[in-house]
Amino acid sequence: VGGPWQPPRSRSLLLLLLLPALQVRGTHPDCSVVLHFQKREAECLERIRSESHSPAFPGEEGCPTEWDGVSCWPALPLGQSRAVACPDILHVFKKSKGLVQRNCTEWGWSLPSPPYHSACQLEPLGSNNDTEAKARHFVTMKVLYTCGYSTSLAALLLAIGIFSCFRKLHCTRNSIHIHFFTSFILRGTAVFIKDSVLFSDESIDHCTMSTVTCKAAIAFFQYSVLANFYWLLVEGLYLQTLLLLTFTCDRSYTWGYTLMGWGVPMVTVGVWVLTRLQYDNHGCWDDYSSLYWWVIKAPILLAIFVNFLIFLNVTRMLAQKIQCPDLSKTHKQQYMRLTKSTLLLIPLFGVHYVVFALFPEHVGVDARLYFELVLGSYQGFLVALLYCFLNGEVQAEIRRSWGKWQRSMESNVFNLATQDFTA
Repeated sequence: VGGPWQPPRSRSLLLLLLLPALQVRGTHPDCSVVLHFQKREAECLERIRSESHSPAFPGEEGCPTEWDGVSCWPALPLGQSRAVACPDILHVFKKSKGLVQRNCTEWGWSLPSPPYHSACQLEPLGSNNDTEAKARHFVTMKVLYTCGYSTSLAALLLAIGIFSCFRKLHCTRNSIHIHFFTSFILRGTAVFIKDSVLFSDESIDHCTMSTVTCKAAIAFFQYSVLANFYWLLVEGLYLQTLLLLTFTCDRSYTWGYTLMGWGVPMVTVGVWVLTRLQYDNHGCWDDYSSLYWWVIKAPILLAIFVNFLIFLNVTRMLAQKIQCPDLSKTHKQQYMRLTKSTLLLIPLFGVHYVVFALFPEHVGVDARLYFELVLGSYQGFLVALLYCFLNGEVQAEIRRSWGKWQRSMESNVFNLATQDFTA
């Protein structure tokens, strides 16, 4: 060894290894890599602190325990060597059984031999052109989902305004639609808040951010996603109730639906927040590889599964009722109008979620982001279109009000003209 070697700062070495991957993908699995090394570093620093009070080799010369940014090297007597295995991070290092060796010399720890990138073999990260192309891809994706959520928010607000303004549209069914629309508005708003908190400043690494603001933004985002799925479940349950009760609307169900749509997500997110605070209060809670992510994931999968069963049952019931000769034409039209919207939404929502839930979070990242961000951003617009703008009842009410307004204007013009003529 030509001289004493000072280990680089842990975060610098870690970023040296991981920065290309973070720039290429910038996804949650990469955050899990950062958090993995942070955890190993904390364990090693705790060991170093304990050895500062009680040395590992009292009265002997040697090298103290050291964290080099990738691995923790336990204390070693002078003249001896130690080998450690490569970090078991399969989507960063190809080899997890490779060995890296260092010697304890009179100048301190020697350089790692062979170097990490040689012994463990870093995964190929692509050329600079690939990195720039993928960066442009994510910029384009952000523009697309920003346009999608903006379009959805405008359509949903207009739909809520229509349902609220026309008195004849005030009923339990449309009240549930308004709650459903509101859950989409919250989801779109939560995405914008999350982006502004986590990614507004490129100089800040969102993987290592751990502020109350960013945790609150993630908690609000999870709540809005859960509420979105559970109000879709309410839509399915309400449709099934109507078919069972032959369109007997009972307002007593409204409170139950409200508690399910807003209350269940509130309790679930509350349990998740308390669990993260108690057992996994690291980073910004944006790590989907955490075991506690199932506190959120399981209720969503349950809602999707129940909705699928409702989809099958409603399809069966609808086929029976439409074939019934005693059913009036008006009732058949009512069944078809509400059912075609809900039956289209139930398989449309959450199918990709179930598919991706069967795979690890780092598998199919590009496809997952495309479905959840780009296509998902236009779901609110689709819901407003199906439940409001293409609703025959809504269209009839708008035409009636428009005709009434036109007649009123014509009457006013005629009265003014008559007054001028008689004057």
